[in-house]
Amino acid sequence: MRAMQQADPSSPPSGSSPTARPTAERPGLSGLDRYFRITERGSTLAREVRGGLVTFVAMSYIVVLNPLIIGTVPDSTGHFLGGGTEPNLPAVAAGTALIAGLLSIFMGTWSKFPLALAAGLGLNAYLAYSVAPLPGMTWGGAMGLVLLEGVVILLLVLTGFRRAVFRAVPPFLKTAMAVGIGLFIAFLGLYNAKFVTTAAGTPVQLGNDGSLTGWPTLVFVTGLLLMIVLWVRKVPGAILIAIVVATGLAMLLERVLHLGAFTAPAGDDPGNPGGWAMNVPAVSGSVIQVPDFATLFTVDPVGGITAAGVIGASVIVFSLLLADFFDTMGTMVGVASEADLVDEDGDIPHSQRILVVDSVGAIAGGLGGVSSNTSFVESTTGVAEGARTGLAAVVVGLAFLASTFFSPLVAMVPYEAATPALVMVGFLMMSQINEIDFSDIEIALPAFLTIILMPFAYSITVGMGAGFIMYVLIRVVRGKAREVHWLMYLISALFIAYFLRGALESLLL
Repeated sequence: MRAMQQADPSSPPSGSSPTARPTAERPGLSGLDRYFRITERGSTLAREVRGGLVTFVAMSYIVVLNPLIIGTVPDSTGHFLGGGTEPNLPAVAAGTALIAGLLSIFMGTWSKFPLALAAGLGLNAYLAYSVAPLPGMTWGGAMGLVLLEGVVILLLVLTGFRRAVFRAVPPFLKTAMAVGIGLFIAFLGLYNAKFVTTAAGTPVQLGNDGSLTGWPTLVFVTGLLLMIVLWVRKVPGAILIAIVVATGLAMLLERVLHLGAFTAPAGDDPGNPGGWAMNVPAVSGSVIQVPDFATLFTVDPVGGITAAGVIGASVIVFSLLLADFFDTMGTMVGVASEADLVDEDGDIPHSQRILVVDSVGAIAGGLGGVSSNTSFVESTTGVAEGARTGLAAVVVGLAFLASTFFSPLVAMVPYEAATPALVMVGFLMMSQINEIDFSDIEIALPAFLTIILMPFAYSITVGMGAGFIMYVLIRVVRGKAREVHWLMYLISALFIAYFLRGALESLLL
């Protein structure tokens, strides 16, 4: 976290105190400044707005991706989200943006923390491919289980259990979470831009067939190099500038070359391997659309329990809850570490409020019919641009609300232009690794597993679980069982159950 603060081109000059200039010297902003504590945290209005816009750009893919995951899979009755026997992707996109916008504004104004929320990846896929197709299950019933999970996790927060868990985690594991998340989002950026791809002989490879090809890859490389150059030169807004320039280049290439969307070869069909990974950087027709909120309030709180049974529904809710519970904790630590908002006791300001808002995200996602909403690790991109307060999250929320009307503009930014920010932030988060004492095996092994399994297993939760279990195991075999907080034993047992949930589901469902 210290390295990040020194490297941030938006940080105050060396030797100056972020609270040295009183709020009164900034006429017109005193009320806003006092509420969000902008000056106190060493930030400015411009940095907060810029950071919010960068976070939104880094997250905006969810407006396109969430509908493709949960909007294209029918439930057991043959119906899709939003009603009907055909996919209603515009409605799912509008609902996704609306819920993300409202929750991000809630997070910013109440917790005053630079963390934005949206439909969680992994959670939505679990609903689409494992829950909705269950015999007798409807999409309304599946969203009812999401709603139930949100209520349970909110109760855990209000009773103080979730915060107690956060306090029980050793500081070095919190740092390892931040480092692991950095590697995770860097890999996410490289993979989504097709800079690395899956391969026949190896798990991943450079580009296609071991080399970089295609104009979209050029856009990614150009954006990343420009971002690095601007960052090294300490240009304010380096990340946002690079994203805008890369998007402009992508639009130009698409207009001239008509690259289209990426499709993989299949049989005699050569596909379109040189196309854009997700969003095609072009606008066709009007850039303004009247949003369709057909997914809202289609939730069936009882239908999911009726379809899966009490035991089956409990397993589903537990699986959702455990992933949501610990993903958020890791993300909160990662964002706070990058923003240098972790105090000397390892605590985070307003952490209880942060956890409450995140818990409400699951409830809102169920009511909105768009899957559980959770804190997004892409919020670190805004922090890298200088965001330190909840105002940045409010900016993200307003941008999401606007995107319900301007979805064609959101869909214009391709992965290749946005994901260089994830790689850059991954580097910044990785720099915290020097705070971990790798000469101590009791620290080194749990931290190592936490860090490597997040990208290797493609899951923040898996990395955290492995680290927690290994920490407890090593302490026990070294005769230090009494030094381990009882909650760490409970958490480790829950993680073991989580890792074995496939076997448990096969026995109980």
